[in-house]
Amino acid sequence: MLESGSLDAWQAKLSVRGVNSKRQFASDATHFQGYCSMSLRDQITEDMKTAMRARDSGRLGTIRLLLAAIKQREVDERIVLDDANVSSVVEKLIKQRRDSIEQFGAAGRDDLVQIETAELAVLMGYLPKQLDDAEIDARVAEAIAAIKPAGPQDMGKVMGRLKGELAGKADMTRVSARVKAALA
Repeated sequence: MLESGSLDAWQAKLSVRGVNSKRQFASDATHFQGYCSMSLRDQITEDMKTAMRARDSGRLGTIRLLLAAIKQREVDERIVLDDANVSSVVEKLIKQRRDSIEQFGAAGRDDLVQIETAELAVLMGYLPKQLDDAEIDARVAEAIAAIKPAGPQDMGKVMGRLKGELAGKADMTRVSARVKAALA
């Protein structure tokens, strides 16, 4: 993160180098701030390079899988994904891993469960801090108070409000169960 005054110090260094126009400084300052705050996709790319240098094949494979899923979505939708969309791709892959772990466990394939669990651990590192049950309950109570649903039939309205607010911060299956319990 930037310390207060560090941008001013950078401006002073630029003026010594002959960059005096405010327009040029504004452009350079934007570049400087962008360099200091790395996007999630850039972080994933850097982690891939680190895994390559460390010869960590398990982590590298998972990160490559994640980058492939991100690129596939970008190609399909013809957009560049922002951090929120990258987080949704990560969430989708996490959900797939959890489903696979459950099915492989039921089939007695412990070797595949271990592989999927290792991939899940790597993917979980790219999600923001997850809310605990008490925080989820508080957000559900706030949403119910704001919407004032008539009963369980209005669960969709409550979930619609919570989905935008809690996306990436909580497992929406847990949120849905808590909304259902609160409305019942």
